[in-house]
Amino acid sequence: MAILILLFIATLSVECKILIVGTDPNIFEFTNLTSAAREAIAGDTILITSGIYPGGQFISNLKGRVNAYVTIKSAPGHSVIFRGSTEAIHFVDIEYVIIEGLIFEGQTGNGINIDDGGSYDTPSKSIIIRNCHWRGMNATGNNDELKLSGVDDFVIENCVFENGSAGGSLIDMVGCHDGRIIKNTFRNAGSNSLQMKGGSSNIQILQNLFVNGGLRAINIGGSTGLSYFRPNGVNYEAKRIYVGSNIIIGSQAPIAFVGAIECAVTNNTFVNPEKWFLRILQENVEGFLKCGYNVFVNNICYTEADISIAINVGPNTLPETFKFSNNLWYNVRSPNWRPNLPVQEDDGIYGKDPEFAGKPDSNFRLNLISPAIGKGLVDLNLNIPPMYDYDSNRFSNPPSIGAFEFISFSFIDSEVPPKNNLRLLNSNDLEIVLSIESVKCFSVQICNILGEKITSAKVSCYQINEKYVDVLVDISRLTKGIYFIYFGNLNTVLLIK
Repeated sequence: MAILILLFIATLSVECKILIVGTDPNIFEFTNLTSAAREAIAGDTILITSGIYPGGQFISNLKGRVNAYVTIKSAPGHSVIFRGSTEAIHFVDIEYVIIEGLIFEGQTGNGINIDDGGSYDTPSKSIIIRNCHWRGMNATGNNDELKLSGVDDFVIENCVFENGSAGGSLIDMVGCHDGRIIKNTFRNAGSNSLQMKGGSSNIQILQNLFVNGGLRAINIGGSTGLSYFRPNGVNYEAKRIYVGSNIIIGSQAPIAFVGAIECAVTNNTFVNPEKWFLRILQENVEGFLKCGYNVFVNNICYTEADISIAINVGPNTLPETFKFSNNLWYNVRSPNWRPNLPVQEDDGIYGKDPEFAGKPDSNFRLNLISPAIGKGLVDLNLNIPPMYDYDSNRFSNPPSIGAFEFISFSFIDSEVPPKNNLRLLNSNDLEIVLSIESVKCFSVQICNILGEKITSAKVSCYQINEKYVDVLVDISRLTKGIYFIYFGNLNTVLLIK
């Protein structure tokens, strides 16, 4: 194993120092993360090898700089687990740090805690957390898998958070600003999957999947003690929080606005909440702005349960200042059901099945006949819709409602072998990548719905390597309709809208 690690190191820039962490003191200089972090400076990488490491790691004042982050990551192909203790890792006053590829489980306090050490004027900042996995807490109270307090300019991407404490959040943010939470998976939360409070602002929550996300899957705001607000004297819990292109399945309520102002929830797909689709609440009252001036637009709200009240409105709020527009509301049990909106909705769709492409527990993309296609609102001042849908496709103008844009070129009932790949490069070119063993011929047949061969599609192909062939099909001259594509043992249907 040591030889493999040294080979990896040899490929890295000599300008950066590599600090290797391993469990065997006879092999590795550093046997825990804390000792390695004491030696790290801007541009260094702390490379952790396979093993189960105890929690309780404490790291303070770890600072990289622009274009020279300090990186903490698992070695390629290695499984790095931080197990147990009150916290796995506690970071204080860190800057320009990347945390990547680590696993956390069994903590009794917080999984990872990142904060400003109480020095509110000097937040921890410029932090990237990616490809990490929080497997579960060993706690039942107000304990969080990832706790951020006084953190600015952060990105959390491609992580998995699951099995949270019953009274806590999967991610809890207090006084955090200018962040992006993108393409993560959240499962089996307690109180919340995400919570942003204590003066948090300018945070984007994009393209995430939430399954059984807790009492409030996304809690925009909350209830924070006065001494914890960052900056001091802020009179709102959350401001300018943007939630777009997410899928939320289950939870008591997918969305809660709590002491929140100027926030927007757009182009999401909400499926089978337990009680409400959203809540409008105020938990901090004295001296605080009332919850109001928020936006709920272009969302699909779908339920198979007998939900009578879609929106829960609490006291000391300003529900009349909310904007509701272009949402699709559908109750399978009662197609005539209408949501109890606090204000008149513009261009809402009621009583129409959104026509998901698959079963309602698996595929929430839109079928050709979906009433959500092209019915969304465009408002550039409010960032409606988000630029990309859940699949990273650009939204059209006008956009579809929900987390998925309807792509004019769709592939239906595909029988593509696991090693093969088919994708639309642009409006003119269809790319097919096939494994060599699956190729029976180097010709693509495209037939119309009557089975007639279409000869206008030009084909070019080349061998990528000894295993794969890349085929480019020019489909620019195909008109609207349904076509059958045959190439090797690939048999799929192309739909052009």
